Amino acid sequence: MKLLMRLVVNAVALAVAAWLLKGIAFSGSSTTSKVITLVVVAAIFGLVNALIKPLATILSLPFIVLTLGLLIFVINALMLLLTSWISDGLDIPFTVDGFGTALIGALIVTVVSWLMNVVLPDKLETD
Repeated sequence: MKLLMRLVVNAVALAVAAWLLKGIAFSGSSTTSKVITLVVVAAIFGLVNALIKPLATILSLPFIVLTLGLLIFVINALMLLLTSWISDGLDIPFTVDGFGTALIGALIVTVVSWLMNVVLPDKLETD
């Protein structure tokens, strides 16, 4: 259930970023295909963040300390660009136009994810 909740949070955060920024786009012929595209991209984004981001963070740890943590924003932007590249390779209609757009988009995704995690409960009641 926690994995499904994380997928929904990522999908909503990516949708907000695409809605706010002209350079981030996902497309589809109908609303259903747009939602499916968004969920697939959210799954790819989750996998990229789970598998590649920790390695990138560990390898760049001295630079993260040197920049007082600001390099984390660059790493998040690169993860969003990597998600766009993987989506393009899989013929999924999701694009991020450039690094600047990815940087602002990563900030939006981070803030929206944080807000949703604050609002949503940590554990679902099973009573």
